[in-house]
Amino acid sequence: MTHNIFIDGGVGTTGLEIVERLSGRPELAVITLDEDRRKDADARKEALNAADIVILCLPDDAAREAVALIDNDRTRVIDASTAHRVADGWTYGFPELEPGHREKLAKSRFVANPGCWPTGFLALVRPLVLGGLLPADWPVTVSGASGYSGGGKAMIAEFEGPDGAPSAFRPYGLGLSHKHGPEMQRYSGLQHPPLFAPAVANAYRGMIVEVPLQLRAMPGAPTVADIHAAISKAYEGSAVVQVAPLADGKAMTQLSLEHVGATDRLALFIFGNEETGQARLVAALDNLGKGAAGAAVQNLNILAGLPETAGLRL
Repeated sequence: MTHNIFIDGGVGTTGLEIVERLSGRPELAVITLDEDRRKDADARKEALNAADIVILCLPDDAAREAVALIDNDRTRVIDASTAHRVADGWTYGFPELEPGHREKLAKSRFVANPGCWPTGFLALVRPLVLGGLLPADWPVTVSGASGYSGGGKAMIAEFEGPDGAPSAFRPYGLGLSHKHGPEMQRYSGLQHPPLFAPAVANAYRGMIVEVPLQLRAMPGAPTVADIHAAISKAYEGSAVVQVAPLADGKAMTQLSLEHVGATDRLALFIFGNEETGQARLVAALDNLGKGAAGAAVQNLNILAGLPETAGLRL
């Protein structure tokens, strides 16, 4: 069976990465529009309704508009924007979120692709909340840095423009009301928004997401080994999410932004000091891979009933 796929916004940063991952796959037929028809509402509507599965790589308002143009009850949608991530009727597109979520995804018509920051955050925090190691009312902090391609064409132009990069490392979201906050809180199961302290680095792609924990202050004072065991169990057998052995965390002294390279893998590390009762939980991913295009293709495979890792860079 051939599945007809339309990528609305396929010439943007994420869209181009998705196209690359779908190329050479005979089970998929990608619907394309000529350059002069990409912004034609009638042409887009025709393509949207002709597709079995649509992937939206658009700004939020344009993504909502695209959904409204679908007038059949058959076309399924994966939205890579932030428009529908906490919207009713949409399934969150993180297959590894919790037991049974992958099966829920497979049956869904509307899927919201996760943000890159929430992907790393949820991978670290959700298993701990589910396992009762991290109380739902705990004050959680998440920080890290992402490559500038996460900001799309505007930020790419800013960093690669003739005047040179504006900064080697630039914190942002200083108003503490980042658009990723709602999905982080909702899908982690936390009662309060995490304190989110993101930054962008002078690197095209890659990212590090970190959640520090004062284990000695937490109820039950879980050990570093307890934290590692819970996270390892959550992703046992996964081809996409890999948890480093605790011994690796003890041996490593540094971790690069580009640790996983231009892949769709998600690498998790638990660094800790039993004497101080402190831990640093770290996720390394490609902001354009598992953080965007790779996640969309993984979700596409699940919706289409195809091997989940088909086309992924692992």
